[in-house]
Amino acid sequence: MNFLTGVLELREIYISKRREFLEYLAYSAIAFAVPFALGHPQLLVGTIVNASSVLAALNLKNQKLLPVILLPSFAVLTRGLIFGPFTMFLVYTIPFIWIGNSILVFSIKYFYLARKWNKYLSMALGITAKVLILYLSAMIMIKFGVLPKVFATSLGIFQLYTALAGCALALIIQKIIKSK
Repeated sequence: MNFLTGVLELREIYISKRREFLEYLAYSAIAFAVPFALGHPQLLVGTIVNASSVLAALNLKNQKLLPVILLPSFAVLTRGLIFGPFTMFLVYTIPFIWIGNSILVFSIKYFYLARKWNKYLSMALGITAKVLILYLSAMIMIKFGVLPKVFATSLGIFQLYTALAGCALALIIQKIIKSK
C-alpha cells in the first residue's frame, strides 16, 4: 500500500459497507443536485457542497471521494448548458476548482485522520489551501484577460465563506452521525 492509498483509506468512524454506499450515494447526489437545481445563491450552494465534501472526507474511502470533488462543477456546467446562461469562463476555472476540492478533502484525510492533528486546524489548512489555489488562479486569469474581474470575488472571499460554513455544517452533521 502506498502513501496516498493509505491516507485515502482512512475514516473518522467505522461504518458498514452498506452505510458507506448509502452515504456515497447521498454525498454524490448532493454534490450534483444542489448546484444543478439551485444554481444560486453561491453562499447557500457552496456551503452545502463543501459540507458534503467534508463529510465524504471523514466517512468515505478511495474512489468514493471523486464525485464530491468533480460533480459540482459538472452540475454548474450542465445547468448553464440546459437553462443558460452558459459561460466559457466556468470551463477555464473547472480544473482549479477540482484541485481546490481535492486539496480540501485530502487535507482533512491527511492532517486530521493520518497525522492526528486537531480537526479544526486540519480543516483550516485545507480551506486556506483551497481558497489560495482558487483565488490565485482567478487573479492570474484576470490579469491575462481570460476571466472578468467579478471572478476575483466568486473564487476568493465567497470560497472562504462557503468553505468555513460548509465545514461547520459538516461538523454538526458528523456529530449527529457519530452519536447514532
